[in-house]
Amino acid sequence: MEKFIVSLTKKVGKKQLSYFKKNPKLIKDRASAKEEVTKYDKMLDRFIVREIEKKYPLHSILTEEGGYIDKGSEYLWIVDPIDGTSNFASGNPLFSVSIALMKEKQLLLGAIYAPAINEFYFAKRNTGAYLNGKRIHVSSISKLKRAYMYQCEGAEKNRKKTIKLVKLLYPKVLDIRKLGSASIEAAWVALGRGDAYVTTSEEAWDVAAAVLLVEEAGGKVTDFKGKKWRPRRTNLVFSNKKLHKQILNIIKKYR
Repeated sequence: MEKFIVSLTKKVGKKQLSYFKKNPKLIKDRASAKEEVTKYDKMLDRFIVREIEKKYPLHSILTEEGGYIDKGSEYLWIVDPIDGTSNFASGNPLFSVSIALMKEKQLLLGAIYAPAINEFYFAKRNTGAYLNGKRIHVSSISKLKRAYMYQCEGAEKNRKKTIKLVKLLYPKVLDIRKLGSASIEAAWVALGRGDAYVTTSEEAWDVAAAVLLVEEAGGKVTDFKGKKWRPRRTNLVFSNKKLHKQILNIIKKYR
């Protein structure tokens, strides 16, 4: 399974790169790209499902474009064919493919590939997190005022709620950044490029691989109430663990 997920994720990333910046219409329409599901999302989604079903025909699959394919299996593949669709459509290189494997509600494997910046992230339960084959770890920052935080609204459409969350967090940290790809934002926490990532209404396919990656890098992932991640739409905090309690104490005022 490990070799399969690595090979499949890299294949999809190469396909993404072959399509990147090849369609002028996507760049022209970038104002609506966040709502737009490109033909490439659907094409890659179908490719991934076919590859999984050929290798593991009895496994269940959850993808962003295809939904839940329930085969009554203890194994579940969770897939986002292009995480950061609006970035991809706009010619921004911060997009990725994210594939995770769960068994009986426990994450086993996670792979994230951002081909335009040549970053391949991989995590295996109880084995560690890696970038391009090299072990990675979260940062050691312990004070929020020194922390770089990533933030995005995920599927949250209410901008007033998003602004409220930013107002709670921004005065407490060194800076807040937004990259446009949940997988990359979380992966950069695992790598120590950022110290925390706070996101709302996030879908399972956007973050499943990233959850395992951050945990295996020494970090922590919970919902806003401090409960462990489950594969459903939810508000999430990814952190280097040292900042986690401080962040939860701040966002408990968010409703």
